[in-house]
Amino acid sequence: MFDVIVAGGGPTGMMLASELRLHGVHVLVLEREAEPPPFVRSLGLHVRSIEVLDQRGLLERFLDNGTPYPIVPGAVRGFFAGLEKPAPAGLDTAHGYVLGIPQTLTDRLLADHAAEVGAEIRRGCPVVGLEQDDHGVTVHVGDGAAPLRARFVVGCDGGRSTVRKLLGVGFPGEPSRIDTLLGEMKVTASPADITEVMTEVRRTEKRFGIGPSGRPGVFRVVVPADGVAEDRSVPPTLEEFKQQLRAYAGTDFGVHSPRWLSRFGDATRQAERYRVGRVFLAGDAAHVHPPMGGQGLNLGIQDSFNLGWKLAAAVNGWAPEGLLDSYESERHPVAADVLDNTRAQMELTTNEPGPQAVRRLLAQLMDFDDVNRFLIEKVTAIGIRYDFGAGHSLLGRRLRDVRLEHGRLFELMRAGGGLLLDRTGRLSVDGWADRVDRVAGVGDELDVPAVLLRPDGHVAWVGEDQRTLDAALARWFGAEGQPTATTGARAAR
Repeated sequence: MFDVIVAGGGPTGMMLASELRLHGVHVLVLEREAEPPPFVRSLGLHVRSIEVLDQRGLLERFLDNGTPYPIVPGAVRGFFAGLEKPAPAGLDTAHGYVLGIPQTLTDRLLADHAAEVGAEIRRGCPVVGLEQDDHGVTVHVGDGAAPLRARFVVGCDGGRSTVRKLLGVGFPGEPSRIDTLLGEMKVTASPADITEVMTEVRRTEKRFGIGPSGRPGVFRVVVPADGVAEDRSVPPTLEEFKQQLRAYAGTDFGVHSPRWLSRFGDATRQAERYRVGRVFLAGDAAHVHPPMGGQGLNLGIQDSFNLGWKLAAAVNGWAPEGLLDSYESERHPVAADVLDNTRAQMELTTNEPGPQAVRRLLAQLMDFDDVNRFLIEKVTAIGIRYDFGAGHSLLGRRLRDVRLEHGRLFELMRAGGGLLLDRTGRLSVDGWADRVDRVAGVGDELDVPAVLLRPDGHVAWVGEDQRTLDAALARWFGAEGQPTATTGARAAR
């Protein structure tokens, strides 16, 4: 019997598997496809995802395979609906950049890490059935293989999620109104001609683009489709690309020799529930939305970062009441906000007079630093604040990577436990020492007496009173002195 079965071996599933293994959880990943897809839907990682990778010691391998683009005035522009505004100065992060890296590399790096830390991965194993009882979940896979058994199951199996359908969870929202073609292919047009035409077309059509893919001689092409496909899983033809390129650009740029071709829509949907008993949903299985702002892959990774430690706490026997339910109560509103901001961005990219008038007005408003900063923090997910109740302005927010007297905060979070940063020198986590570490050498960058951080880096408590600290510790880390299955693992680390 497995502790957790993860259905879906994309970035959401592999990130979750790694988080679970950090806590010694026996995890199996079932991926329906025999080989990773070649499609490059996502081209980068936003600030919060970069922070997550740093908190787990993975960032260096991503930096070695990607290109940082600083979010500073005069550098990265066009975060929101492609509006060409310079970034505000001084974002609240030590990682003020977008990491350009194709999704194929992100998928491979996360899968490699999951395997390195001991996750079992089976490809070509689709989930076809589920039954759950008070003690676990029975999972049926294709090809007549024997059923599998796990204490918990998480569906990370994409927008057409089989797990979600088997659970009978509603997926309300809006169907696609427009399709977009996406592919990688060679061209005969010169780079100068391509740049000139693309610059002109994008003055009015923000869904059009053609540029280097990162592979010699191969270009990435994005162009609006002619109508909405009944079956989006059927790839478009090269001739369809040529027709649409000629319709929008007046030329097909001599495209030929495609590496891969695909299409995507702008459907906007969110699962009504993220949990049914012992089964959870994460990533695209829980929410789909237009790709505006490049938030989808990042949202899924961050779902896993929120769920992983909570699910591990349940497996290891110390999860306090309500901890598993907090996954939905925290992440459902975050995804709902992403759905809203991508809806808004899609409207602002149309050529209708009304949306264009709103676009011009928003462009003026973004000249105000607070407005510009608010929108960038929304897209990069560093503005998220979970509702932990009334209290200090830091409560519920993630804490940036502050410098400590000996090293950096994120370096101390790699074991996946909670952390008390104590400037008072007199607070204690003794009853929770197997789940929470205390750091007294905090330094001057933290301007509050003490903060308690959850394993995902969000601030669970701010203050200097032991009594209220104990209450926060019990709320997030279970009963004081409670023996846990992770005690020996943390001691070994």
